[in-house]
Amino acid sequence: MSKHILVTSALPYANGSIHLGHILEAVQTDIWVRFQKLIGNECYFFCADDTHGTPIMIAAKKAGKTPESMIEEVQKEHYRDLTSFGVEYDNYYTTNSDENRKFSESIYLTLKKNGHIVARNIEQSYCEHDKMFLPDRFIKGTCPKCGAKDQYGDSCEVCGTSYSPKDLKDSYCSICGTTPVLKESKHLFFKLQDFQNQLKTWMEEGNRLNEGAQKKLQEWFTSGLQEWDISRDGPYFGFAIPEEENKYFYVWLDAPIGYMASSLNHLKDEKKFNEFWKEGKGEIVHFIGKDILYFHGLFWPAMLMGSGYKAPSQLNVHGFLTVNGEKMSKSRGTFINASTFAKYLDIEHFRFYMACRLGSGMEDVDISFDDFVSRVNSDLIGNLVNLVSRVSTSILDKMDRKLGTLSTEGKSLVTELLSKETEIREAYESRNYSKVMREITGLGDKVNKYVNDYAPWNLIKSDVEKAREVVTTSLNCAKILFTYLAPVTPKIANAITELFQVPTLSFLNLSETIENKILGPYQMLSKRVEEKNISLMISETKEAFEKANPTPTKQEPSKSNPNEPKVGTVSEDGFITIDELTKVELRVGLIKEANPVEGADKLLFVKVDLGEKGIKNVFAGIKASYTAEELVGKKVVVVANLKPRQMKFGLSEAMLLASGKEKTLSLFVPDRDANPGDLLK
Repeated sequence: MSKHILVTSALPYANGSIHLGHILEAVQTDIWVRFQKLIGNECYFFCADDTHGTPIMIAAKKAGKTPESMIEEVQKEHYRDLTSFGVEYDNYYTTNSDENRKFSESIYLTLKKNGHIVARNIEQSYCEHDKMFLPDRFIKGTCPKCGAKDQYGDSCEVCGTSYSPKDLKDSYCSICGTTPVLKESKHLFFKLQDFQNQLKTWMEEGNRLNEGAQKKLQEWFTSGLQEWDISRDGPYFGFAIPEEENKYFYVWLDAPIGYMASSLNHLKDEKKFNEFWKEGKGEIVHFIGKDILYFHGLFWPAMLMGSGYKAPSQLNVHGFLTVNGEKMSKSRGTFINASTFAKYLDIEHFRFYMACRLGSGMEDVDISFDDFVSRVNSDLIGNLVNLVSRVSTSILDKMDRKLGTLSTEGKSLVTELLSKETEIREAYESRNYSKVMREITGLGDKVNKYVNDYAPWNLIKSDVEKAREVVTTSLNCAKILFTYLAPVTPKIANAITELFQVPTLSFLNLSETIENKILGPYQMLSKRVEEKNISLMISETKEAFEKANPTPTKQEPSKSNPNEPKVGTVSEDGFITIDELTKVELRVGLIKEANPVEGADKLLFVKVDLGEKGIKNVFAGIKASYTAEELVGKKVVVVANLKPRQMKFGLSEAMLLASGKEKTLSLFVPDRDANPGDLLK
């Protein structure tokens, strides 16, 4: 029987453009939704813009607009950029809606009636000039620990310390510069601790959360669940709290309720809505980043539990997006907006590469542009697209574009590809997209070998019907491979359906063959990545940042100055500081695979499991001291945060530590019990 699934991705905040970090999650979700639909499930995909809060109000005021007009403009831009990456929503809505207001009010009033809301006075920072209480991020000052200036009111970006705004030195309002004063105000709190047992049971049921997310939530249970401040004082752009004066719902209360509002706005039918949200007849599946796990894993399900709704069936949590092994940076040009990427590069290449990198855990996902070029050009274009183009252009033209029938050998190859369906379905279901991509490209290698062995471009000169047989087998295999790939590259999948003259590529018709049939004209499916476009994209991003943030001219230090620091060198006494040492991230790694490298005398290629950091590829010069066989299963010490390096044989993403000479090397191994990913201290 088909399943009924309601899927959401996190709501982008309406005060900035969509960047590749947003696209990572949107694409991850879209791939899963498309897969569900291709296997015959009823699956809805809902999202919305998150539109409330002080930052929206302030930004609109600075722009000389009303908050309503600003969020309307931003929503159109967000929808354009997200859908340009092939993300197909059933509904993309807004949290500033009548549906959201009604749900927010009814959920709050039910929680209040059931005794889960409490009121008490708290002391807050208040700006006398702007006549408003200041959120932590609208207070700046000097860090009480390290003395760094212009730090936010909740944490220091220099030393990482968290603190109360009251602890900041020389604090000021970031809007007008006035020194804030402390002022009492009544606030409303949601008693999260009332749901501790229910939440714990919910968290531990089935496959609701991946292991990393469950461990993180467990930390908060261990430290004890705290009451949650759900109110803000006016002026504030948001929904007024019923039965209160000048109080508004904190944005994080009504933001996830936006999932419900978007659902009802699309379904229209309350009966259908209730099947998901009240009766549990369908699954509710959320995709989120690990930075908002606290809200989605504790507050959100507790709010639903306390107001008569069903808590989510699954919470799929992913890590952050990094670029070339580092946090995205505007100054380096790697904090890339979606529209800038789409201007220079093919969005389906991004979808394919993200699928190659995404596992089912919440480890960070890295884009190495060297690897991006290599992976797309080799695996997508050279392997899969080329499989179709090489046998469906001029060769097929010489056969009047007509396929023949599958031979016994052809049927055997097709059966081999079909035998992977269950494994690929399971990997998609568990969001282990990288495994799906490995299976597909591995199968592509086998089909390409078959084509190369028969060389139909030569065979057609002497035996047209045998060449037709080879082409028929090749394209039937291609149909299976591109059906497997369809959730990832829908645009290419659509082009394949036009070529094969079939209505759709679906797992439901996966085993149907195409024989004795005239194919449509070939149109280019995709082309190789041009590295110059990556450089242009990064340059444009960097230039935009520099234009918005001009750097004041600094006087160059004198070259003869004896006190000038020597960058990148050890100090004269031969020592490094503890800060310099902590930059090197040493972790325990478990070698999962090891293979010799063809054409390399000293290298072995190993895959090292670093726990939540994922599996990293390493080219290690240890062949003279170790065989590939004896490495598998060995625990080693790995430099885990080494910048990925493109080598002749592929991308090396980490380094194994060893001592000794070339033929007597000894790998560093951890003593006693150690788990993959453990940090060496």
